[in-house]
Amino acid sequence: MSTLLKLVAFSKEQPARLLTVYLVEQGIHAEYQYSANEYAHTVMLQESSDQNEAKKLAEEFVLNPSNTKYQTSAWQSGETVKLIPEKTFSLDKTIADLKQSPFTSSILVMCLMIYLLAMIGVSFPYSWLKIQPLATLQDTGQWWRILGPALIHFSVLHIAFNLLWWWTLGKQIEKAFGLSSLLVLFVFSAAASNVAQLVVSGPNFGGLSGVVYALVGCVWWLGWLKPAWGLSLPKPIVGFLLVWLVVGYLDVLPVSMANTAHTVGLICGCLFAWFLVTKAKNADR
Repeated sequence: MSTLLKLVAFSKEQPARLLTVYLVEQGIHAEYQYSANEYAHTVMLQESSDQNEAKKLAEEFVLNPSNTKYQTSAWQSGETVKLIPEKTFSLDKTIADLKQSPFTSSILVMCLMIYLLAMIGVSFPYSWLKIQPLATLQDTGQWWRILGPALIHFSVLHIAFNLLWWWTLGKQIEKAFGLSSLLVLFVFSAAASNVAQLVVSGPNFGGLSGVVYALVGCVWWLGWLKPAWGLSLPKPIVGFLLVWLVVGYLDVLPVSMANTAHTVGLICGCLFAWFLVTKAKNADR
């Protein structure tokens, strides 16, 4: 039995499956393999004689994975393509994820603790983190309050929505680019969105939403600017979040939304994605 040769690995299953199906259609003996690591989805070759041609086709795929010819191949071979079933909840895996994404985990735990303390009547974190007018901050020097609103929430739905997106997208960015990159994005987007919201509507607001929209903008644009990195958001989800942003401005919801923070956060995330791609291009020169 011949030894399988590794051609390329992806952090997500879909591109690995698409490329495998396309290679097989081109007469190349390829197969998909899964392993438990960061780039877990691998395209393997059965024959070394296919290596040169397969490498050329793989490079074309990485440059333009959204080309319709790959989707067409997958559709024509759809009955033979089976995605790996989603795994059931695993405490060990959850703990491992928490350890592998320390900054994502830290912000999540901080938000939960601050909210739970408020639920039992301990409100000093709120008063300590609440943003104040810029003139007041200049007098007091309490500049941490610029980031403070990102850590406070006012309802179960509010914190659940924000932390779900923070955990889902934050850990992807932290694993792909490191703790420092996510830290910079958090500080940049929280400061910019909170100050903008303060200027527009005053200090009575809170929530991680501005940062969450920054994560959405970052992953969304990375999927567009650099699809080979494997970070992306499905178009329906991007559409839903953008529509939700517009709905907030229409003022038809029963709750008041920090629309300015959401918009500025989204812009910050898109700018940060452009920064990451530009930085990578400069490093390759």
